[in-house]
Amino acid sequence: MGKDTEVSITWAQALGWRMERHLLDPVGSEAAPDVVRRLGAVLSMDESLAELAVRTRRASSQPGELARALADGRVIKVFAFRGSMHYLAPVDGGMYLALRSAGRQWERRSWVDYYRLAASDWPGFRAAVREALAAGPLTITELGEALASRPAYRHLKPFVDDGAKTLLKPLTWQGDMSFGPPRDRQHTFQRLDTNPRWAGIPDLDDAGTRAVEDYFRSYGPATPDRLHYWLGEGLGAGRKRITGWITGLGDRLATVDVDGQSAHVLREDLDELSATPPSTAVRLLPAYDQWVLGPGTADAHVVPPAERTPISRGANLVIAGGVVSGTWSLHGDEVAVTWFGEPGDPARDSLAEQVGRLSAIAGTG
Repeated sequence: MGKDTEVSITWAQALGWRMERHLLDPVGSEAAPDVVRRLGAVLSMDESLAELAVRTRRASSQPGELARALADGRVIKVFAFRGSMHYLAPVDGGMYLALRSAGRQWERRSWVDYYRLAASDWPGFRAAVREALAAGPLTITELGEALASRPAYRHLKPFVDDGAKTLLKPLTWQGDMSFGPPRDRQHTFQRLDTNPRWAGIPDLDDAGTRAVEDYFRSYGPATPDRLHYWLGEGLGAGRKRITGWITGLGDRLATVDVDGQSAHVLREDLDELSATPPSTAVRLLPAYDQWVLGPGTADAHVVPPAERTPISRGANLVIAGGVVSGTWSLHGDEVAVTWFGEPGDPARDSLAEQVGRLSAIAGTG
């Protein structure tokens, strides 16, 4: 890792560069799956928020694009960061799953005792699930019934009937299955290895190095603490491994001074970063957008500390120059904006333009 500070920039410049990386300034023209890949992951806790996160980064979009991308395998949906459902790109999403499964939770004594599945039983259980899904997607109830037909797993049916998210999560972490298109408003699961775009689960160290590179590429310049937050607290690789992956980048990582704070960026991005001016763009983003989830709401450069609570609790975001500067809510056909005030008055014309754009995307305009 480069030890000497190589350039000095401001946080306004840093966020301006990150705005470009996030397809926010300028708004991008990439297809929905490419937006997901650029962000690394898109939370799918609420499908309307996930779709808005993608569509607000596209100059032209249509409703349902993310759902169609899932149906044809151009994106996958799995349990990933913090145990929640996320959209990932099939070509490189496996690197996050490699990190997520590194903790091998299914081998813990509490897990083994609760589900009565020894670690040695796990390969057979995984194979049984893949076989059950061989004919096509199943709802969780149907999957439970298929497993119950096998004496070795009959005792698991009550867990599956109750939702069994904890039991099923490692099956997505290890690439055995992913979420399929919903059926009658129910989640379905499908084989992941039948998706021709799926690149599989890479070696852990290879996955870790790539995940660290991608983080600096999308969320840099960043401190190690921010990266540990996203890849450590959010997955299961552990602090020691992540520190090793950061160190292993060596001279590929450059150190920059950002308003007196040391942060890192990939060396290949250094010239572009230092030449980027601050952004003045105003953007309306959904709650739990990757703009704040990636660095974390504790990052005071993105989320003012005094406003962290409503953002963490799911307020929709107004950002100005990359800083969360207000919230918005939808009341019938009206978009109501609450400006925090600390950064100064918003650019009224820009804010009105973004309200109009949001109304058009949401179909209220």
